[in-house]
Amino acid sequence: QVQLVESGGGSVQAGGSLRLSCAASGFTYSNSCMGWFRQAPGKEREGVAAIWTGDGSAYVADSVKGRFTISQDIAKNTVYLQMNSLNPEDTAMYYCAALPSVLGSGDWCYRRTVAGGMDYWGKGTLVTISS
Repeated sequence: QVQLVESGGGSVQAGGSLRLSCAASGFTYSNSCMGWFRQAPGKEREGVAAIWTGDGSAYVADSVKGRFTISQDIAKNTVYLQMNSLNPEDTAMYYCAALPSVLGSGDWCYRRTVAGGMDYWGKGTLVTISS
């Protein structure tokens, strides 16, 4: 069965950094979309970033561009979200999502993420940023 296991969340002060990990299993990782969503209490879900595993092309939302980076380790079937210069508005539950077996690109995978077109996502990891 497909599993997406997020880790790396925690509590840090504003200006700090965290690196989230998403370990994928149960499907062929190559040529898939992998993405990150986040959701804060009382707010709508928001797309954060996405990557197409076939060539590693990536896209990051305008709201976090310049602070967040998405990357992968193909040998580990793992996607990362490096988050720098964190602020309290980044506080949310962060979810990893996957769409297996597609030909795409980072921006195409991001559009699918925003549209709710991913097939699977994990249970999430909580990120809390204090002032």
